[in-house]
Amino acid sequence: MSLYTIFSDEDQSIYNVKTHAKGPIGELPLTAQMLEESPSGDLFGMTQNVGMGWKPQELLGKQVLILGTNGGIRDHDGSPIALGYHTGHWEVDLLMSEAAKEIREKKGVPFAAFVSDPCDGRSQGTVGMFDSFPFRNDAALVYRRLIRSLPTRQAVMGVATCDKGLPAMMIALAGTADLPTIIVPGGVTLPPTVGEDAGKVQTIGARFANKEITLKEAAELGCVSCATSGGGCQFLGTAATAQVVAEALGLAITHSALAPSGQPIWGEMARQSARAVLAMEKNQLTTKDILTDKAIENAMVVHAAFGGSTNLLLHIPAIAHAANCRIPTVEDWIRINKKTPRLVSVLPNGPDYHPTVRAYLAGGVPEVMLHLRKLGLLHEDVKTVTGATLGENLDWWEHSERRTEIRKRLFAADRVQPEEVIMSPEQAKEKGLTSTVTFPEGNIAPEGAVIKSTSIDPSVVGEDGVYRHTGVAKVFTSEKDAIKAIKTGGVEAGDVMVVIGGGPLGTGMEETYQLTSALKYLPFGKQVSLLTDARFSGVSTGACIGHIGPEALAGGPIGKLRNGDMIEIVIDCLNLEGTVQFIGTKDDQLPIADATKLLNSRSTHQELKSNPKLPDDTRLWASLQAVSGGTWRGSVYDVDRIIEVLEAGEKALARDEL
Repeated sequence: MSLYTIFSDEDQSIYNVKTHAKGPIGELPLTAQMLEESPSGDLFGMTQNVGMGWKPQELLGKQVLILGTNGGIRDHDGSPIALGYHTGHWEVDLLMSEAAKEIREKKGVPFAAFVSDPCDGRSQGTVGMFDSFPFRNDAALVYRRLIRSLPTRQAVMGVATCDKGLPAMMIALAGTADLPTIIVPGGVTLPPTVGEDAGKVQTIGARFANKEITLKEAAELGCVSCATSGGGCQFLGTAATAQVVAEALGLAITHSALAPSGQPIWGEMARQSARAVLAMEKNQLTTKDILTDKAIENAMVVHAAFGGSTNLLLHIPAIAHAANCRIPTVEDWIRINKKTPRLVSVLPNGPDYHPTVRAYLAGGVPEVMLHLRKLGLLHEDVKTVTGATLGENLDWWEHSERRTEIRKRLFAADRVQPEEVIMSPEQAKEKGLTSTVTFPEGNIAPEGAVIKSTSIDPSVVGEDGVYRHTGVAKVFTSEKDAIKAIKTGGVEAGDVMVVIGGGPLGTGMEETYQLTSALKYLPFGKQVSLLTDARFSGVSTGACIGHIGPEALAGGPIGKLRNGDMIEIVIDCLNLEGTVQFIGTKDDQLPIADATKLLNSRSTHQELKSNPKLPDDTRLWASLQAVSGGTWRGSVYDVDRIIEVLEAGEKALARDEL
């Protein structure tokens, strides 16, 4: 490479550089009052708008800002010029375009801005995962700055799909209390006609290493898994659950979550959402009218009924915090999960592994809500972005042509009845579905932990609905060492894997799906339990207990476990109660009180430390969210608390310097 090779073969026409241009034709629709009273920014904004090609006579319409997570560059025919990070944001620009066209047809003025998002699947097992969860807070900050940086906007639309981009968008809009805002869920990708879903396909490495599949099978399966080019993964992971929660909050129009990306019904959703947000602006319906304590509780109930990702236990409190609503506590989650039956049978929980597009065709969120309203579990008087109450939305849905036709389409396309995917409480109970989440405690998790107990393999759960496992600990201080052990025979049936140092202080609270997925799809995996202070992907299943607090690097007892320790796990999947206890060693099992005393007296694991590649950005995030209440409050930034701690620290330092 040289200057010659860089600048060789230039077309001589490039030197014909113009130094002035005529400019747009016409006049700005200014009035004397505007010139006398408007800030210069508003006036110059009109100049900028016509400079971008907008007609001067169309400048005075309602201004709607459309924020999106779009990634990559698509050519006019949809082929890639530059790839995005994932399929979930690959077609988001199409939704934004449909919304913008609708706004323009209604004489409005659409604006668009983008903050792309990462892919947890792409960053699994890499240092990229250290930025995954912290990205959510950063993106929400940027979205809010973009909203405020367009002072003339009168409404905001957020178009997003996946694990971090959609929660970030909801947090940002939740903090925009006095404007009409709406979420347009980005939809889901389709499963391959022959092949594996995007969750199972992420285990091809572990299965090949354990001689479960051939190299050719791995290559073929990996190629077809994302069967269409846009939308979130085909399972009810964090992306799909976040879409469900957006609709359950009332922030998205009825029957919008989980729409198949790229199809006409998906594009129409964007146009309908644009009409809705314009009506909100006209009727002065704003975010604070929709996001209330009742709306937050509705979202928690629907989360439980779907069997949603445990990551929403981190995101829903953050949305509540941004909206100045009451932040749900662990006791609230327990109460709601105990009274709410799981009604949806989809990937990854089962028992029948339907893809998310079938949940959409079975009726999606409003269909589940019809069952929940009969149980009296919903606040039907809450306002939604349709302008109607939730109860009015459900009245419409129950007797709508849309409901009839969309459910008929499920059977016509896949020969699946809607009731096989979204069940009544009676059907769900008969099918063996249990409530979604349990929060075990014990001497390893004195501040609590989380397990999606509904997705423990039924074959290892007792007839009384209780999962019991007493086994020998195999302790790993990094996910890298843990997955290596799974691939090379270092983990066996009956073991209790303990992965420490994966909390916010260690890795930014990394997601450990490559571990949980490998255990799910390897023959011995259902005989192994996993304990960690990290978090799990929404597609994780099995006896996997995460979010263990305090985290190891904050002095939590989980960081004091050693190879050979005996661990006792009891999870009551029916009553949603559980314990995770250290009970001594293989050679010396102890009563709980004595075991607890022994564990507390130990020093932390000698190899425990923050990952040396942890970015400074993530270290800062970890500290800020820790003083703001930590993961149980959603890993938010509580500005008042942060300022209080900083001021106290400054005073303490000043005293030390005297």
